[in-house]
Order: sequence, then C-alpha cells, then structure tokens
Amino acid sequence: MIVRKGEGHRPGYAAAAVVFAIGMAGTTLPTPLYGLYQQKIGFSELMVTVVFAVYAVAVIAVLLLVGNYSDDVGRRPVLLCAMALSAASAGCFLLETGLPLLFAGRLLSGFAAGLLSGAATAAIIELAGPGQRARAGFAATAANMGGLGCGPLLSGILAQYAARPLELVFWVHIGLVAVAAVIIRFLPETVEHPKRLPPLKPRGVFVPNEVKGVFAPASVAAFAGFSLLGLFTALAPSFVARTLDVHNLAVTGAVVFSVFLASTVGQSLSDRIGSRRALPAGCAVLIVGLLLVAWSLIAESLAVLVAGALCGGAGQGLAFRAALSLVSGAAPAAHRGGTISAFFVVAYTGISLPVVGVGAAARLWDLRTAGLVFAGCVMLLAACAGVYSALRAPAEPTRARDESSERG
Repeated sequence: MIVRKGEGHRPGYAAAAVVFAIGMAGTTLPTPLYGLYQQKIGFSELMVTVVFAVYAVAVIAVLLLVGNYSDDVGRRPVLLCAMALSAASAGCFLLETGLPLLFAGRLLSGFAAGLLSGAATAAIIELAGPGQRARAGFAATAANMGGLGCGPLLSGILAQYAARPLELVFWVHIGLVAVAAVIIRFLPETVEHPKRLPPLKPRGVFVPNEVKGVFAPASVAAFAGFSLLGLFTALAPSFVARTLDVHNLAVTGAVVFSVFLASTVGQSLSDRIGSRRALPAGCAVLIVGLLLVAWSLIAESLAVLVAGALCGGAGQGLAFRAALSLVSGAAPAAHRGGTISAFFVVAYTGISLPVVGVGAAARLWDLRTAGLVFAGCVMLLAACAGVYSALRAPAEPTRARDESSERG
C-alpha cells in the first residue's frame, strides 16, 4: 500500500520535481556535443543515432526489469540510486577516450532515467496534498520535459562560451547531482512499510486491467510524441550544422531546448482542456508541427525548423500530459510505479527505434529524405492515436474528478 506520510514541513512534491529535472537534464547534456565528439573520435551519423539509442535501450531494460521496484523498496532509495548512476555517467564522459566510454556513459545515463521515470513520477504525485494532484501531475511531466530541455541548452552555452567544452558541463552536472542527493535525503517516503532489498520480480510490461482501456491510445500518442523528441535530440544538431551551416553550439542547444520548452507549455494547457480532449488535440497539434519540420527540411530554413519544434513540442506536451494523467489516474495505488514504467517503456521505444531508422536511412539516401520519411510515418501514428482517442474518449480518472470537485 502506498500513502503520503505527513512529516511536518519536510519537502513536498516541488522538491521531488527538482530532483527529477536534475536527473533528466543529465541525460541530454551530450546532445550539442556530438559534433565535437565526431571531430575528435571520427564516426558517422548512424553511429550518433546508435550512441543515442543505447541510452533508450538502457531505459527500457530498467523499466522492464525493475520498473516496479520502487513500489516495494520505496521511492527514496531508487531516486538515490538514479543520482549515483547519473554521476557515474558524467564521470564516463569526463574520462572519455573513445567510443567505449561514450557508450558506457549513455548506458549509465539510460539506467538513471529508467529509474527516475517511474519512481520520481510516482513520488511527485504521491507527495501532493489534498487538491494538489493536478498541479503535481504537471510538475512531474514538466520536470521530465524541462529537465530534458535544459540539458542541451546548458551544455551548448558552456561548450560555446566557456573553456573545456567537453568537460565543464559534466562537472557542473555532478555538482547538481550532489544537491539533488541532499534533497532526496529530506524527502518523505511515500511507500508505507518499504522492504529492505526485496528480491527482484520483473513483471515486464505490466498493465493492470483497470488501465487497459486508456493505455492503448495514451501509449501510441506518447510513442509518436517521443519520436519527435528523439529526432531533435539525436539529429537536429547535425541538420543545423551541416544543412543550415550554423555552427554555434549555443544556437544548437537552444533549438533542441525549444521543443522541450514548448512541450512544457503544452502540458500546462492540459488541465484547461481536460485529459479526454487534450489527447486528440495534442495529436493534431503534433501533426502540424511535423508538417513544419518536413517543410524546414525542404526549404532549409532554421526559422521554420524552430517553428516546427515549438508547434510539435506543444502538441507532444499536451498529448503526453493527458496520456500520463489518464494512465496514472486509472492505475491502482499498489501498482502505480509499475504501470507508469510500462507507459514509459512504450514512450522510450518511440524515442529510439525511429531515430536509428532515420540514421540508417540517411546512409542510403540523405538526411533530408530520411527526415521526410520519418515525419510522414510519425504523422500517421499521431493521426491514428488522435482519431481513436476522439472516437473512444477514455473516461477521466476518478481521482481527477474528485480533485476538480475539491477545487470547485
């Protein structure tokens, strides 16, 4: 059983959201730096996507094997383990001498993100007080997307304007991880009677019966949205530098940041629209964003690419927040961590497989053609999820309705 413990004035869901954001920022720090690593080590665009995909595969492996572990051992130990892995990932990049340590760093980063995705989201929601669950749900998704966006922005600025572009940002991140560890130390534990080192009981992708009605459209929408995020995180820097001839790393980081910023803004609109309407609406806006991205590839326009990032990110955020709210709201408390982890398995499959496909296709054709094919496929997925959720609108979670009553 999972409950929120009243522990005086100890930190609440906002502090847990800060921890989540710091951890997720570490996963995207290398994004603007891939071009520098290519010059230093020498590898192709396909290898960039493979290095990126190693991270996503690690996330999925953790979610499948220990996605429900925080339901048993508690949120705080899992969060501390994630921070340790995040620091170790930064250490690999600091010691980097070639591709092996790049792969190791991305692998450890994926392990950290996998632990954070389920445990941090559940902790934030469970630390919310009466009438705060809606705000906590936004805090969880905003911390996720905001952290992912701040990573490339921070590393791009430091790499462009400070000394030691491949080192300083990782030292900064290690310092932030230390701050996050202190915050975790003072967070209330939300799992009642946590077990001490219980045996692992992998459940694979576990979706309780109560959630199955909303899980299909929610997870397909998440897959499509995360595919867009994967494209910007893995390949937008190459497109900006090689096709648009823009070599300022701060600009590259800002372009990637824009899609995550727009995602956070889109998430903030979900409550006003309502989860049932926000899911198909988000898919529609995502499709418009993908059309703009496709146009930017044809016109070779940075302005249109940024417009696509903003529009697509807003649609992704709107749909993602609605999807996560519906899934977490329908999940029984005892299985919330595992259910959220299953949802993120689908999302992170979307952030990896299509991007590797684009990298492979770019070797057969070129980056522009591969991007256009990618955009068309993801638009089709988003359209399917949007139409399905519009025609068979999932019911609002009981908890969400109760909270709306409380606020009213």
